[in-house]
Amino acid sequence: MPIFAVHYSYSEATIPARLTHRPDHRAWLGAQVEAGALLTSGPYPDGTGALLIFRAEDEATLRDLLTNDPFAREKLIEDVRVVEWLPVLGAFAADAAS
Repeated sequence: MPIFAVHYSYSEATIPARLTHRPDHRAWLGAQVEAGALLTSGPYPDGTGALLIFRAEDEATLRDLLTNDPFAREKLIEDVRVVEWLPVLGAFAADAAS
């Protein structure tokens, strides 16, 4: 199943709302880990966004899933970039082969 790198971009204007909705956002992410869809995720240290690595059937299915993220529902994500990714070495290489 393909692996996708998802880049979220945030604006400074959404900081207060992101703090409010972060517990729901992280609970949603945790549910995606449990479901096997999310391999890893985390924010950029400078606060400008986050990187999420997902496994999904295709980009359309993943984009549909991302609409359920509480940050997306609350319109706290400035931009979403989805790129199919093919890791050849390291921790995710075995996931890409399956």
